[in-house]
Amino acid sequence: MARRTRPLLLLLLALVSGGVAALVALRYLRQQTAPLMAEAPKSKVVVAVRPLPVGSIVGEQDVKLVDWSGGVMPTGYFGSLTDVVGRGLIVPVEENEPVLAAKLAAKGAGGGLPVIIDEGMRAFSMAVDQVIGVSGFVGPNTRVDVLLTLTTSPSLREPTTKVIMQNLRILAAGQTIQQDKEGKPMNVPVVTLLVTPEQAETLGLATGQGRIQLALRNTLDTVTVKTTGAPVSSLMGTPPSRRAPTTRRGAAVRASEPEPTSTTVEVYRGGQRTLQKF
Repeated sequence: MARRTRPLLLLLLALVSGGVAALVALRYLRQQTAPLMAEAPKSKVVVAVRPLPVGSIVGEQDVKLVDWSGGVMPTGYFGSLTDVVGRGLIVPVEENEPVLAAKLAAKGAGGGLPVIIDEGMRAFSMAVDQVIGVSGFVGPNTRVDVLLTLTTSPSLREPTTKVIMQNLRILAAGQTIQQDKEGKPMNVPVVTLLVTPEQAETLGLATGQGRIQLALRNTLDTVTVKTTGAPVSSLMGTPPSRRAPTTRRGAAVRASEPEPTSTTVEVYRGGQRTLQKF
C-alpha cells in the first residue's frame, strides 16, 4: 500500500511546485509590464498647429491644447491658449512643438524685427550689392566679418584693407528675418546686423570713409583672429619702406649743396718748383 501511495505523493508535490512556479512567473511578468503601460494624462500643453517663423505673432488658429502624459512637464509650458495668443515669437517653432515662455516675446512687445533684438544691442542696416553680400548667401542668422578698405588716411601711407569687426550676426536680409531652409541665396539691397551701440557708431563712420565688405564665416566658428591689415604693397610681397622718404630728402639736400673749389699755384724758390693750394 505504501508503495502505491508514494508515486501519488510525488505527483501531487510536482503539481503543487509547478503551480507555485507559475504564480511567481506571472507576478514577475506583471511587474515588468506595469511601467510600459501609458500613464493617464496629467495636464494640457499648448503646441503649434503648423510651423511658425521667428517674428510672427501667434494667433488662435496657430496653436492648440493637447494632453501631456509625460512624467515631467516642460519648463515654461502654457496650459491656456490666452497666455500665448497675441505674443511674438523670438525663435521659430515647428509643428506639434510646445510653445514655451522662452520662445515668446513679452506681452505687448508685438512681432517682427524688434522682438528678436537682444537687450542692450542694436540693429544696424547697411546697403549691399552682390560683392558685399557674398553673392546673396549673407542671410538671416548667418555670421560675418566686416572689412574696411581705406584709400586715403592721415595715418596710412597707402590704401589698406583691414577686418574691423568679427562674428557679427545677421538679423535680416531685406525684410526677411527667417533663413531659407534650402540655403538658397537671397539677392537683397540691405542687410541688418546685430551690434552693440559702440559697434553701430564705428560702422556708421566706416560706411562714409571707405568701402565696406562682408566675409561670410561658419556659424560654429567663434574664434577671434588678430590681423594687421593688408596694404597695397603686400600684394607683391614687398612691405613699404618707412625710411625711404627721409633718404630721398637727404639725397636732395646733398645734391643741392655746391662742391668746395680750390686754386693751385706754382711757386719757384731757388730753382725748386712747389705747388700750393688755396
